[in-house]
Amino acid sequence: MFKKKKDILFYIAFFAFLIFINTSYGLGTKAKLTQGLTYIKSLLFPPKIANERLALSTYNVALKGINNAQNLNLKDAKGKVVFINHWATWCPPCRAEMPSLNNLYADYKNKVTFIFLTDESKNVVEKYYNAKNFDFPTYNLESRLPDEINTTSLPATFILDKQGKVSLEEFGASDWNSVKVRETLDRLLAE
Repeated sequence: MFKKKKDILFYIAFFAFLIFINTSYGLGTKAKLTQGLTYIKSLLFPPKIANERLALSTYNVALKGINNAQNLNLKDAKGKVVFINHWATWCPPCRAEMPSLNNLYADYKNKVTFIFLTDESKNVVEKYYNAKNFDFPTYNLESRLPDEINTTSLPATFILDKQGKVSLEEFGASDWNSVKVRETLDRLLAE
């Protein structure tokens, strides 16, 4: 009898917690929880370096600059190291990895071509960036991405080497300001 009551209390507490984190009061808790889990995940499972680099089937991808960016075609970045991040403001794991992306971007923005992709409007992105003090070059797609970097998962990040091959891919939030990521970028820049 005692075990049954204990189980019932556990389920009540669990559902109360779920309800709380989905209220306006709990959203901050949910974001902090996601950030904490992202940090733990990044320690246990760093971004994957591709064993075999896949070349993009096309580099002809039109991008519309919506924040801190002019219109761009991916082919303009050919011969450069390219960092592509798929994200959205409503995505908790995306928001959780933004501080580490901001630190990486601050140090590598003059060496690496950064492309932050979203399907959200300029106003939504600007409002979020202004609140968080971010200034990433952000784009909307105007044409289809090649299959090698096309995804519906958020967040998703791809790093392309100078030959246009995918050298790193990560689905889900990660710590992008890690030593491993920086070493990878430095190695790709030196190739």
